[in-house]
Amino acid sequence: MAMIIGTAQMSIQIPEARSLKDRRRVVKSLVERVRARFDVAIAEIDDQQYWQSARIGVVAVSNSSKHVDEVIQQVISFVEQNVRDGYLADVHTEILHVNQ
Repeated sequence: MAMIIGTAQMSIQIPEARSLKDRRRVVKSLVERVRARFDVAIAEIDDQQYWQSARIGVVAVSNSSKHVDEVIQQVISFVEQNVRDGYLADVHTEILHVNQ
């Protein structure tokens, strides 16, 4: 049986952030809302020292590539519509098939 892994790396710009505290507030809120709504793993993965940008990684696992793709696309859409005080600047997705 195959294991399908869907990933998304999202770059978020937060132009109104004036400190790391402002930035953390936006990122933490977004990560918590995604976790509460979707059955995915999500974490901040890069740009942690910059006030006005963040990179977030999302992973979904299933036995169906269609399902994984749908979940990842729903998360991206949710982030795009719900990032407060910022916007989704870039997204890179990948679907991996792991066979045993």
